[in-house]
Amino acid sequence: MKPNFLFIMADQLAAPALSAYGTGLVKAPAMDRLAEEGVVFDNAYCNLPMCGPSRASMHTGKMPFSINMFDNASEFRASLPTFAHYLRDMGYRVELSGKMHFVGPDQHHGYHRRHTTDIYPANFAWTVDWEQGREYRPTNLTMAAVIESGSCIRSMQMDYDDEVAYNGVQAIYDLARHQSDNPWMLTVSFTHPHSPFVIAEEFWDLYNHDDIPLPAVPPMSLDEMDHLSRNLHFCQARHQFTVTDEHRRNARHAYFGMISYIDSKVAALREALERSGMADNTIIILTADHGEMMGERGMWFKQHFFEWAARVPLIMHAPDRWQPGRVGKNCSLIDIMPTLLDLAGDTPFDNYVDPIDGRSLVPALHGSTDSLRDIAISEFAADGSTGPSRMVKRGAMKYMDIEGADELLFDLSSDPDEITNLIDEPAYTSTLDEMRALCRADWDRQEMYDRILADQRRRLKIHHSTKGDPTYVNIVRDNDASRYIRNAGAADTKAKARLPYVAPAKPPTS
Repeated sequence: MKPNFLFIMADQLAAPALSAYGTGLVKAPAMDRLAEEGVVFDNAYCNLPMCGPSRASMHTGKMPFSINMFDNASEFRASLPTFAHYLRDMGYRVELSGKMHFVGPDQHHGYHRRHTTDIYPANFAWTVDWEQGREYRPTNLTMAAVIESGSCIRSMQMDYDDEVAYNGVQAIYDLARHQSDNPWMLTVSFTHPHSPFVIAEEFWDLYNHDDIPLPAVPPMSLDEMDHLSRNLHFCQARHQFTVTDEHRRNARHAYFGMISYIDSKVAALREALERSGMADNTIIILTADHGEMMGERGMWFKQHFFEWAARVPLIMHAPDRWQPGRVGKNCSLIDIMPTLLDLAGDTPFDNYVDPIDGRSLVPALHGSTDSLRDIAISEFAADGSTGPSRMVKRGAMKYMDIEGADELLFDLSSDPDEITNLIDEPAYTSTLDEMRALCRADWDRQEMYDRILADQRRRLKIHHSTKGDPTYVNIVRDNDASRYIRNAGAADTKAKARLPYVAPAKPPTS
């Protein structure tokens, strides 16, 4: 019997925040239980630390730049087959509840049904514009999202994820109620714990505020920062705001509470599986599109290759099929597509219409990691960038080419906080040569720069000439064209929806 799949995604959930990966402070018993009973991939990475490109890459099993996914307003082309298309061809019913940040007219990409609208724009509103420089911020994201952190009665993101969870649970019961011989895949994708860092008192109160740790790595001066980190310092308006330790502790407190909130949704989904009688034949996969810097190095949000931004949880749960365990070798989100198809077919799947970049993780699920490459590659050209960057992680070594302006090399086995750049250390010369070769084997920075800049100009021309219409947003309810965030900045729209309302923080210079 083919297995069913429950694929659960969180947004901006950093692996180091979870008890299964790092601190034991976060209270997430449902996720902890999945980790205890499943296979935990300790070194899973996103392939571009930004929502839209990461999700499109994951769905296609291909590196983001290879499919022209550069930022959160890059069009995910309808002509690209996804795992949903392949699973449908194998007889699966494939449904989606929640966020996926598909940009463009195709809002399904192979899913039979979407149960909800999306929280974010589906048009070119958030296109990056390198010609406006590093301080251009299409989403208007600033340190206000950190300074305003705290508890609330209600937030826009809670409105959305309550809707996502309700429809996800209902979909499980409906799939059980209308059982046929066809297996199913249900993707349930939440927007928490994405910034702003605001959560209901019920989840805020799970934590003692004094127990919330400050970042392990303090803020760095501009002279200490690499080129992209300096860009992000200005793109995120960190130079215009003063972020105090209490702001940092508030943001981290809320972030932990937001994770606990999502954990309650994971528990509800699993309860529905068990009550419907479908748990034994359902493989649960839990992951995230990217991480969150959480104040480490003075940095927030994502947009870089450091561990808190790029390393994501990846847990695969099916106790009746494989033993619990941990996999230490590197992998990435593009490996999910071939893994799903191998599991769905019980044999290695090889009928791809185009070559893919991902590798199946099925052998590792059964305890054999010999076939894993132990390599993860990530790219970046989104908000805060002024050119393309790339990261390669092999074993414990991580190499970054930052827009051709900086190179970084870290040995995470001895330097997990990525403090000491080994790029000029003679003892690492051969390692550096090997990592550079891996990075540049199929990647030319100047060619990518020219291609991305031309793509930005095309999308900006369309958006400016049409004034953001059409929005392309997925319509489920009559007023979905105006619900949540469409052409406006995310930070402003979310702030206005907070209950009780909190006046937005303004930079002292304004």
